[in-house]
Amino acid sequence: MAKYGEKASEKVERAVHEQKRGTLRSGGSGKRVTSRKQAIAIGLSEARREGGYLGKRRTCCSGT
Repeated sequence: MAKYGEKASEKVERAVHEQKRGTLRSGGSGKRVTSRKQAIAIGLSEARREGGYLGKRRTCCSGT
């Protein structure tokens, strides 16, 4: 079973591809993204913004 929806995988694929080419920039400062994990996070964030399925958001501390 897939963990994320199709839109999410497309966005992550695009972001990682851009990061490998050295053209992916972070949103706030505009610095070049060099971390693969950061590229994946940017792709998932874009997919979430466009309404793609990413499962339920995890919470830190569940009532304990």
